[in-house]
Amino acid sequence: MKVAERLFSKIDSLREYAVNCLCRIIGLNAVNPAYGGPGELRRAEYIEKQLEEIGVSEIKRYDFPDERAEGGIRPNIVAKIPGKSKKILWIISHMDTVPPGDLSKWQSDPFKPLVAGDKIYGRGAEDNGQAIVSSLLAAKAILEENLEPEITLGLVFAADEEAGSRYGVVELLKKGIFSREDLILVPDAGSPKGDFIEIAEKSILWLKITTRGVQSHSSMPHRGLNAHRIGMKYALMLDEILHQKYSDRDEFFDPPYSTFEPTRKEENQQNVNTVPGRDVIYFDCRVLPKYSLDDIINDALKLKELFENTYYAVLDDKKINVKIDVEVVARSDAPPPTSPDSEIIVKLKRAIKIARGIDAKVGGIGGGTYAAIFRRKGIPAAVWATVDETAHNPNEYARVSNIVEDAKVFALLAFL
Repeated sequence: MKVAERLFSKIDSLREYAVNCLCRIIGLNAVNPAYGGPGELRRAEYIEKQLEEIGVSEIKRYDFPDERAEGGIRPNIVAKIPGKSKKILWIISHMDTVPPGDLSKWQSDPFKPLVAGDKIYGRGAEDNGQAIVSSLLAAKAILEENLEPEITLGLVFAADEEAGSRYGVVELLKKGIFSREDLILVPDAGSPKGDFIEIAEKSILWLKITTRGVQSHSSMPHRGLNAHRIGMKYALMLDEILHQKYSDRDEFFDPPYSTFEPTRKEENQQNVNTVPGRDVIYFDCRVLPKYSLDDIINDALKLKELFENTYYAVLDDKKINVKIDVEVVARSDAPPPTSPDSEIIVKLKRAIKIARGIDAKVGGIGGGTYAAIFRRKGIPAAVWATVDETAHNPNEYARVSNIVEDAKVFALLAFL
């Protein structure tokens, strides 16, 4: 294909542009406000400017109010390059990131990009800065080569993916931006070879477990009720129950089983010599679609009742039982998978074959992406990217070669 050759040659010539873009994006802190960060505003302003300089004529900002964020808004950018058909291929990436975590585990400042050979290190480099830059490269190549796509290419740079998408894709769907005839590609998960297309996701359940006892001096624990000890016992027992009860495997998914991970732990006491009267721990559960999230919640509630009836202290001749609250922080029941025969999957496989010489396979993952939101609305969506899966880890990085090669697939898709 002459068009493919022109696109690929142009994208290859934009490697330095890609490096500069990703370095700039990493340097613009966009940690989600749900985790104490400033949000996406500065990053959105930079991306919007890049789109204008590239020559994209249709650019629209959708700002949703959020007092926690810098500027009091959560910006979303929707851009289009018109094609011969009004049907739209949407490539949807997100601008927000998770916090860097333990800074001692980083070899460099997570918000100061480090370029080392083919890798660029920094928080958000892979998740989802790589996709942002690949999208810009695809647009730049198409416009600089004065090519008209077969279908309209739509680029979305959205907010709030890391905390539920309430200020991002969820609101954009309400605006009627997307239709059932559109093709949806979410470059937010994949494999190191670029040979895996995600068409299904597990259910997601986040639980907050709050244990309440009685605070006391740690030299006199008999005058208190240690919420930390009881909370640990509850968490370990719940962990064991869930792993035993929901243990089936499904090789379609990676990993092929449900996961139940105790993750976040809130500070329960600033000093060592006090028995905590309150303890909070979180579980992140990624559950095979065959299982009901309601059943898992009920198991947590049954265990709560058992603990509340078992653990107590007698203080001043008064029996005080432990209290445990089980709160659902986030819930996403797995929607029906995208059909392997859907147009987006067929065309994506073809584009990957032409651009990379790879026969891609389809499967499911435990991570949550925008794709689940679209599938829930009856809109088929594919998740694909070439990544080393360093997202959310210390020393997260993206490969420049992956940015360039993914951009070729993005651009080519609009001409198939």
